[in-house]
Order: sequence, then structure tokens, then C-alpha cells
Amino acid sequence: MPKHTLHAVTAAAALACLAALGPVPTGPAGSSARATGTPGTAAPTPGTAAPRFVPGACPKPPEPIEALRTARCGFLEVPENRSRPGGRTIELAVARIAAAEPAKPAQDPVVFMAGGPGADTFDDIPFLIDSGLNKGRELIVMAQRGNLYDRPNLACPEVDRFNARAVGLGYDSQQAEQVMLKAVKDCRARLTAGGVDLSAYNSTENAADFADLRTALGIPRWNVYGYSYGSNLALTYLRLHPAGIRAVAIDSVAPPRFVTLPWAWGSTAEGIRNIFEACAAQPACKDRYPDLPRTLTEQVRKLEAHPLTLDVTPPNGDKPVKTVLDGGALLNLIVAFTPRPKDIPAALDELSRGNPERFAKARAAGSVQHAGVFAHGLTNSIACSEWAPGHSERDVLDAGRKAFPGWPDSVLAQAPQLPFQYPVCGIWDVPDRAKIQRVPTVSPVPALVVSGTFDVKTGASWAKGVARDLSRSTAVQVPGIGHWVVPQSPCAQRVLASFFARPTAPDTSCVDGLEPEPFTIIPK
Repeated sequence: MPKHTLHAVTAAAALACLAALGPVPTGPAGSSARATGTPGTAAPTPGTAAPRFVPGACPKPPEPIEALRTARCGFLEVPENRSRPGGRTIELAVARIAAAEPAKPAQDPVVFMAGGPGADTFDDIPFLIDSGLNKGRELIVMAQRGNLYDRPNLACPEVDRFNARAVGLGYDSQQAEQVMLKAVKDCRARLTAGGVDLSAYNSTENAADFADLRTALGIPRWNVYGYSYGSNLALTYLRLHPAGIRAVAIDSVAPPRFVTLPWAWGSTAEGIRNIFEACAAQPACKDRYPDLPRTLTEQVRKLEAHPLTLDVTPPNGDKPVKTVLDGGALLNLIVAFTPRPKDIPAALDELSRGNPERFAKARAAGSVQHAGVFAHGLTNSIACSEWAPGHSERDVLDAGRKAFPGWPDSVLAQAPQLPFQYPVCGIWDVPDRAKIQRVPTVSPVPALVVSGTFDVKTGASWAKGVARDLSRSTAVQVPGIGHWVVPQSPCAQRVLASFFARPTAPDTSCVDGLEPEPFTIIPK
């Protein structure tokens, strides 16, 4: 499957909030030498000079991105740690993509804030363009500090290699934990030996980078669009640096006030419940798959007690790999939208009848990793300073028990998509920033809040509270769409375009009457 297609967006979205243990659907790092740098090596320039934008060559991904051929690119130079004057600077990769309709482009560009944290921002460009983000105005993309093409790049090839090996281990097994913690320890040691200040990679600094970018580019006003962690960052940015923001659109909302490791279980339960209820509302699906909650519970229990060990050829591989499918793996494949929501009832039914092929192939796909692309270091710095503090492993377990009563504790003890995160944080050792970050964003700036009912990462219901704090907000819930709504929904794309044209009066009429697409029905 070509990487830059709409069908790939669910795989891309699987990275957001965060798929720390699983496949990274992108190619190996490739760019100019200056853009890539050495992972963990910061620009050595000391001083207190004001942030500045330096024009330069665009990144050169292994699979070319057409928009980068004509984009204006460069680097934003900012302090690594603004609380330490005189410290060294870092370089953040930036691309400015012209409006597709250049005759009369709007004077206020849109800046994009990607999910993750840690995902390759530039890999999202084709989805943004296909969604019309640059149709009538310039699109600005900046890799968040520590991401691919930045200096330093907080990639952890050690963790990528663990992820490739992990498909052959129990998802929540003791062996998986030991191997993962060794990989995290090795990554941390390498990054800190290179001079990286891990405490400086947080949402406060991230937001300040975007404020500095607007100033450095000389842009009086711009619009903001962020999804998943990017919505968290956009809200932080709006709270701390409201100057120059014309309008803010957030998609698949991860509210800074509430995001913690235990919080993830509620979102997962809500999204799965919505998928199953949508099936029950379609007569054909209800008749063919009459009790999906029971089927899922039975399969999670069965696989956790008796994991399947299979030899499976991954979709992008050339030979079979050992693949272990247990209860934790099953649940996290669903969270990662592999298979896609419309196929989940069929895949669960097949699994209950002794055919694990869909889930097994999805699990095996994790054995194909592109080391050095995903910034696991940024993930851990944010998760360990902003999401983990104030709670414990027992809190994660209790939240899991509330979300899925009767499931095995071994499955529920791990936050979805972030296994072993508390031991990881014990190694990563960054300061607690929970009190700084977990506050509401209250603002009169026009806002659009978009959610999908099938989102199992950032539950749609969380958008309501965020919208209440934004006095001039419009909230839209799109039925049958999962994580990162806009690229998957032509209606959401029209709403977003209308919002940027008229921030206080967007046209949301296309949402009325929308229903989830039919689920896949297989013969009995």
C-alpha cells in the first residue's frame, strides 16, 4: 500500500497519544546532512541571541513528498532550555507550503501541530494537502522539538529494535518489560551523553517554539490546526501565547487538564463502546454479530490465558516471523485501528471461530520497523513529566477495571499504547510538570473542536469540556470516524475550511444526518 494515501491515515493516527509499542508506518530517515544531524546531538552554538529563522534546504524523505519540491524551508533556531540563559540552541525544521489557489490567498496562514508526541510531522503533509489545509492560504509545518529532521533528533533506535522484537513476546510479559526497559535505558544514556537536556522537551517549551516561529517569520496573525497531542499543544499554546492567533481548530482532543495515564482507559472504553453500538444499530451487523462486548471479553480472557504463537508473514515483510497474540496485544491492536473499525466485528468473529489471521497479520506488522524515525525521547519526556505524575500503576489498573470489568489484571495494568510507562519514567527521570500543564485553557479566540465517535485514543466526549472553556467555540462530532478526523471525513474537511473562512460562524450542516459506513459482514 502506498504510504501517502487516505487509507494510510488510520495507521498514521495510530501514533498519536501514543503507540509506543508497535509499528511506525513510515520510511527510514533521509534528509540533508544538516537537517537530520546525529540523533541526540544538539547544535553546539551557545549564547542568548533571539530566536531566528534560517532558510535552508527542505528535508528529503525516502518517499518523496511532492509539496516539498516547491516549499520554502529552513530552521528555527531557539534555546534548548529557556530557563537557562546562555545555554545552547536547537534547530527545528520548518516548511512553508504555498496556497494551492495563489490568485487571492488569505493573508493569515495556518500552522500545523502534529500528534504523537514524537511522530514525523513532515509525513503528515500529504494528508494535510489532500484535506485542503493549503487550498486558500499558506500552510506552515514545523517539526516539534526533538522530532525527525531537527537537531537534536530524540529518536531511540534502541526502542525501535525492541518494537520489532516485541511481536514475538507477550505484550505485557515480564520478558517484554525487561527488554523494553533496557532499550529505554540505553537510549537515555546515549542522548544525555550527547548533551541533550531531556527536561527541556515539554509542552511549555514546545508552545514557546511556535510563538517564536510566528515572530521570526514576521507573521502578524495566523490560524492553528492540531490533532491528538497537537490539540494538547495547541491549547497550551493558546493559553500561554494568545497573541497573533486568529482561530484555533483542534481535532481528536487530548485536553491538557485531564490527560494522564489512567485517563487513557476511559477513552478506549468509550470508542470501543461506540463502535459496538453502531454495529448494533445496523440490522445486518446486529444480526451477524449479536453480542460483540461478550465476544471481545471472551477473546481477551482466552488469549491472555493461552496466547497464540504463530509464524506470520507481515504485510511489508518477506518472510514469516514469530508472532505472539495475547489479550494485551488484541486490545492494543484495536486501539491502533488495526484492523479498521468497520472490520473489527468481522475480525473478532473470525477470531472466536479459530481464525486469528487479521489480528495476527496486524501484530506481525510491528516486526517491520524503520529505526530512527520516531522520536521516542520526546514521547517519554512529555509522558513522564506531564501524564504520569500524580498517579500510580495501581491507578492505571483501577481505571482499567472500571472500563472493562472482569478483564485480566495483566491486561488492565498497562495503559493502552503505553506499556510499562511507570518503570520507563523511573529510568527517564525528568521533573514533574503536572501542575504547570494540567490547567484549563479559557479563551475567547474562535475555536473549532472536532471529534470522531470511533476514536479509541481520545474519546469524543472529552471535547465537550474543552469547548465549554472556549467561549466562541463550535463543537462537531463526526459519526463513524476514528482518530484524526479531518483526513478521513470530507464533511469535516468542509467544516474546517468554513471555519477558517468564518471562524465565528462555520457551516456545520454536512454533519447532520451522517451515519457510520456499513460494517463488514462475512458469511456464517
